[in-house]
Amino acid sequence: MKLVLIFGPQAVGKMTVGQELTKITELILFHNHMTIDLVSHFFDYSTPEGKRLVNLFRQEIFEEVSKSNLYGLIFTFVWMFDLKSDWDYVDKLSHLFESRGGTVYLVELEAEYEERIERNKSSNRLEHKPSKRDLEWSENDLISTLKKHRLNSFDGEIKKDNYMKINNTSLGALETAKIIKEKFQM
Repeated sequence: MKLVLIFGPQAVGKMTVGQELTKITELILFHNHMTIDLVSHFFDYSTPEGKRLVNLFRQEIFEEVSKSNLYGLIFTFVWMFDLKSDWDYVDKLSHLFESRGGTVYLVELEAEYEERIERNKSSNRLEHKPSKRDLEWSENDLISTLKKHRLNSFDGEIKKDNYMKINNTSLGALETAKIIKEKFQM
């Protein structure tokens, strides 16, 4: 079992790279908005109820997948490096899969701000993430999150063997997915 964690700031291309990676491997994509957008029909993600339900659904999926015979799972999320809780979350999730014999791969994406603003409006993003269709709100959220949190790691900060950082500002999603596949021999 493989768990590929693709993380980085909003609109960096995590889901789109994950979609391409599923096409060239046997990995299954579980992007973070699959649960956020499900729960948002009942509770906003910013509420305690919304966060609890999103985390509950994710945890149950991770539990079942980690003990399954599936080849592997891709999960995407925004890691806020200034929050200890996000570091703890990655450790907990990694431990779950590793304790069951799985291997965890950390893939960090980074892209220039201007490119992310453009990607925020992409048709693929809007098709798969209904909560991002309010472009004014989505862009403001992208900007305010960037001001409040550190969304990419410092050089040398992540000390895992199965880790890579890719600046995909000028790379297409398939090209980025191929780099991941080759590096981790998937």
